[in-house]
Amino acid sequence: MSLSLKPKHLSRYKDIAWLFYKYGRSDWAKAAGVAGMLEPEDRPKAEEQAPQADKLADDLEKMGPTFIKLGQLLSTRPDIMPPVYLHALTRLQDKVQPFPFEEAKAILAEEIGVRLTSVFLEIDPHPLAAASLGQVHRATLRDGRAVVVKVQRPGIRRQVADDLASLHEVANFLDGHTELGKRYEFGPMVEEFERTILCEMDYRQEARNLVTLGSNLKEFKHLRVPAPIEDLSTSRVLTMQYIAGQKITTLSPVVRLELDGAMLAEELFQAYLQQILVDGFYHADPHPGNVLLTNDSCIALLDLGMVARISPHFQDKLLELLLALSESRTDAAVNRLIDVGEKKEDFNETKLNRAVNALVAQNKDNNLKHIDMGRVVLELGSIAADCGIRMPTEFTMLGKTLLNLDRLGATLDPEFNPNESLRRNATKILQQRLTQSATFGNVYSTIMEAKEFAEKLPTRVNRILDAIGNNDLEFKVQAIDEDKLMSGFQKVANRISQGLILAALIIGAALMMRIKTEFRLFGYPGLAIILFLLAAAGGISMIVQILIVDSSTKKKR
Repeated sequence: MSLSLKPKHLSRYKDIAWLFYKYGRSDWAKAAGVAGMLEPEDRPKAEEQAPQADKLADDLEKMGPTFIKLGQLLSTRPDIMPPVYLHALTRLQDKVQPFPFEEAKAILAEEIGVRLTSVFLEIDPHPLAAASLGQVHRATLRDGRAVVVKVQRPGIRRQVADDLASLHEVANFLDGHTELGKRYEFGPMVEEFERTILCEMDYRQEARNLVTLGSNLKEFKHLRVPAPIEDLSTSRVLTMQYIAGQKITTLSPVVRLELDGAMLAEELFQAYLQQILVDGFYHADPHPGNVLLTNDSCIALLDLGMVARISPHFQDKLLELLLALSESRTDAAVNRLIDVGEKKEDFNETKLNRAVNALVAQNKDNNLKHIDMGRVVLELGSIAADCGIRMPTEFTMLGKTLLNLDRLGATLDPEFNPNESLRRNATKILQQRLTQSATFGNVYSTIMEAKEFAEKLPTRVNRILDAIGNNDLEFKVQAIDEDKLMSGFQKVANRISQGLILAALIIGAALMMRIKTEFRLFGYPGLAIILFLLAAAGGISMIVQILIVDSSTKKKR
């Protein structure tokens, strides 16, 4: 069993094999057969083989942007990664060294299609931030507007394409040749990862995300979303409004005293409840670097490369689950957890009930102010995976979002309680969902269905009354087929009777063997032998009926 290595991907295969060998559980490494992909000098020493979550995150960073993003995806899979690894990968940051400003200018000029001096008054050569896929420069347009320009790294698309090709081949190999692959299905996971990273590399999509989120949150007076400059945005360049501010986690004690932290925390949490449970479209990466306190004491949400969408059905189940958790209703939480996920063959409902009960009881005994809703959701995802439920990726991504949100809320207001906020806003959320569903199309469809019902109701009632009056009313119930049932009972009775007759023949023959008679066959009393032969023929006939006739009848059904 070996993997056909393409020369251009050989180094990446070794990198992936090295990660398996070093950090994977022993059964993983053995099942994947990755040790054979490494030369002896490439293999890590024995003391380096112990799983070390923080070092895994470091190694993924060293392997480049594709593997940084892969680590972020793995942090949403509690069914694959142990909790300590999930925690380490959640903290994975894609901060890297910036690339030269001259290359950034060349990409800008190529994408915009005009001289930079005709569009920008100035561009700061020192980037505000540099990430794995691109970097951000502050600039000023010719009309005086302050903007930031996000420029994609040169050659990043080719690098990501090569890495994705390597990952696809390794995933397909594991899925087709190992029990590990059949259990965890790496192929679909890589396909999902490919969709995510390719979407994130298209800055036009991020510009659309900024417009959508800005429109959805326009009613929140203290929230800001930068507007994109669409004429200066392409798939590799994103130009957007500059919002001055500082990270919430770096605020000084003096600044915090002057803030209305409770109001900001409540509004931020309300905004995310609306995004998640009403709009079905939310900013999925609110870590401290993407959430700023502006100079006018508002909150700005930046970097919409990572967003998530939730279907209306998932929203309903999710709201019920969150309310059940906030009110410590274990049975309801378990039922909603089963509804949200997908049962696997090893599903264990008893274990699930016990684990969720323990989690709810543990948090119920704690001070409510110290309960992190995001942490509880992530733990629920781990419990579900442990008990044989495959949770959708959206669930774990939501847990990560809520975890970051809990930290931001606690920073703005140490007394902020997300559980109480959820209960306070539940009624408003339900009203918004009802209002959202009351669109012209839905209302028109309901009216047409009611019209059809009203038109046909009198005719249908008359038919029912006529049938009752003529004693012709019948109810067809799909229950047990009486004919088949009686046929089966009759067949059983016949077999029992046949068996009793054969037993009587054998016993009678045995008794007649002692009777002295001149009529003999094969040296034995003739009548006894005849009875034995009849019993043998009857037994063979019964076996033929069981093996051939009954089997063919069963197949036809």
